[in-house]
Amino acid sequence: MKHSSFKLSAAIFAVGVCAFSSLASAQEITIQALDKNFQPIVDDFMAANPGTKVNLEVVSYQSIAESLPVQLASGEGPDISLVTDLGGLSKYYLDIRPYVDNAYFETQFGQVLNWLRGKDGDPKAIYGLPDSITVNGGFVNVTLFEQAGIDLPKEGATWEEWGKAAKAVAKATNTDFPMEMDRSGHRFASMAISYGAKLVDDEGMPVIDDGLRKAIEQFVEWHRDGTMPMDLWGAVGGSTMRDQFDDFVNAAAVFYFGGSWQLRRLDSEVGDFFEFKVVDAPCGGSSCTVMPGGGAYAGFKHTKEPELVGKFLAFAAEDVNLRRLIASAVNIPTAKSMIDSGIEYPGVSAKVQEGLSTFIRQIPKMAPAAYNFQGWAFERAMMNALTTRISQVLNNEMDVDTALERIDQDVRLAIEAAK
Repeated sequence: MKHSSFKLSAAIFAVGVCAFSSLASAQEITIQALDKNFQPIVDDFMAANPGTKVNLEVVSYQSIAESLPVQLASGEGPDISLVTDLGGLSKYYLDIRPYVDNAYFETQFGQVLNWLRGKDGDPKAIYGLPDSITVNGGFVNVTLFEQAGIDLPKEGATWEEWGKAAKAVAKATNTDFPMEMDRSGHRFASMAISYGAKLVDDEGMPVIDDGLRKAIEQFVEWHRDGTMPMDLWGAVGGSTMRDQFDDFVNAAAVFYFGGSWQLRRLDSEVGDFFEFKVVDAPCGGSSCTVMPGGGAYAGFKHTKEPELVGKFLAFAAEDVNLRRLIASAVNIPTAKSMIDSGIEYPGVSAKVQEGLSTFIRQIPKMAPAAYNFQGWAFERAMMNALTTRISQVLNNEMDVDTALERIDQDVRLAIEAAK
């Protein structure tokens, strides 16, 4: 009897050891994201790769922007995470070239891969999956144009033509604000680059040129002649980002320059109150461009499972998986195959679908300077300087020449401080 008990105990022990060994050998990684749209991809990956475990953690944007950099600096954090400071965090990224189809990534994601490489990153490295982007752009109240009996400017219209048209419509309909733009250096960069501003050179230093001057001068003129309200850019100090989106929602603004992320909210809050549409990028003297933005899913050097990180990102990058992710999140794709073919967004209204199609149509027209600026490690320093100094010009605290000098100084100081 004792002998039988011993054999049973040994068998149980052996099963336990095997289970423990299996658990210990299981490959496991953690991904941080802002929502659960990634969960079906995670589930499919684990089903296709027995013995792997992928934990999806949903965190806030504040955590991504503020906590993640601190974790990475200490050699900790998730194996993969959404990142938005693309070039600024490049020193922490894992090069996944050994684990993915390099030609596929280069063909699908093109210039966007450069955003992740930063100033000092390997110019050929693949540091992650830039799954989607945001696109700056203009919204127009079509109903107000119809009430005023004024035709909408067509594709190829200049910033000045949009300003004149919006002002004429506002006057004819007694609308409070002809034109508004988010108080954001990123939004202003769209206009500046279309006027020919370069913003950053090949060495990663700020560029102050005639294109930037012309854009600031036009922007100031609009605030002086009432085309734009002073209680947005002129009423807040420093680099504080602020929008007056409610003005457009309440039909108090004719033309609003914001971005693609506001489309669904606009659709839900406006409803049938008035007709609106997304317009093609206004043109400057140099191009008809807007700024891209957004994030990417990057793997990090500290991971203990680099091969699994690369394998998962390769799986998520496959057209069928990425298309499903983009559609469920109602995002704008970076993948060339989806930009070329278009993408369906089940469950969204016709207005949202049309607006997204217009935003996607702007991607091939984006100037190289816009891509370069978005991937610059000191983009945020330049954006903050633009916002702060332009507001000071509007409040008569300095002239345009002084503002340009200060913008250059601000960014160079940030670069020196980083060293």
